[in-house]
Amino acid sequence: MDVETGKMSENGARGWFGRREILKWSAVAGVAAAGTTLLSGTSAFASAAEGSLKGKRIGISTAGTDHFFDLQAYNAQIEEVKRLGGEPIAVDAGRNDGKLVSQLQTLIAQKPDAIVQLLGTLTVIDPWLKKARDAGIPVLTIDVGSTNSLNNSTSDNWGIGKDLALQLVSDIGGEGNIVVFNGFYGVTPCAIRYDQLVNVVKYFPKVKILEPELRDVIPNTVQDAFTQITAILNKYPEKGSIKAIWSAWDIPQLGATQALTAAGRTEIRTYGVDGSPEVLQLVADPASPAAADVAQQPAELGRTAIRNVARLLAGETLPRETYVPALLANKANVNDVTKKLGIG
Repeated sequence: MDVETGKMSENGARGWFGRREILKWSAVAGVAAAGTTLLSGTSAFASAAEGSLKGKRIGISTAGTDHFFDLQAYNAQIEEVKRLGGEPIAVDAGRNDGKLVSQLQTLIAQKPDAIVQLLGTLTVIDPWLKKARDAGIPVLTIDVGSTNSLNNSTSDNWGIGKDLALQLVSDIGGEGNIVVFNGFYGVTPCAIRYDQLVNVVKYFPKVKILEPELRDVIPNTVQDAFTQITAILNKYPEKGSIKAIWSAWDIPQLGATQALTAAGRTEIRTYGVDGSPEVLQLVADPASPAAADVAQQPAELGRTAIRNVARLLAGETLPRETYVPALLANKANVNDVTKKLGIG
């Protein structure tokens, strides 16, 4: 292939691939590769390296544990601190921003050897992460894009967002209306995944994101998504008027899928991120409209963050971000993915 002209010859034939055609081929390639590890960028990937936390007190703060991802990552941190000989000081805000701020204040006052923050709206937590650093407490994060974090353990959300969007576009044949949940743009991973969806869709002019976009909520996420999608279906009753439903995480996908099944609109496909067992079970069901879900490894993210704390306290320099692989599960490969994750 001539990189400058974009001309490709095969058995003497030549053709031209414009940007849009390249993206369409990328969609096909992305779907064909679905289920492989999503890796991207030049930042460090999760390492097996670990150290000791003997005699160290580690603050572990989370926005909540009501979701499979959150609970797995939170518990794994506690267990890993203990395994490495340290003392965890773990606090769960229960999805209450006021409580989250109060708990961060308390952690700072206790002067632990490090604090790890799991999730949270950046505008809420960032001032307190800065206060911790100003107090001389090293701050690390999981899925939080803060300049006050020395290291953020995360999945490659750029790759996740791109691959999920390409799967969706390929599944609907590059045209049709899609419904989008966009209620947590202030949460860094959700913002990145949404932006990647928009970046892909703009090259497919026959794909349209319906407005107004839906706002997913916490708590009662499943019930709220069910209600909102039921209302959308009443507004668009003709089959084919909506092709897909996208969400930045998979609990809204669960409610949306249930609403489609209840309404007999299983021709519409749903897409999400996290790999909650109940959603992966729906993806595995041939009759379910759940088409794809990117499965993260929350327990490994939690362990990675704590190992990075140990490395930091031992004097190592950490990369800005540490990526833990994620797996794109679709109808064709979901059983393999769940086996790899140890939940199938």
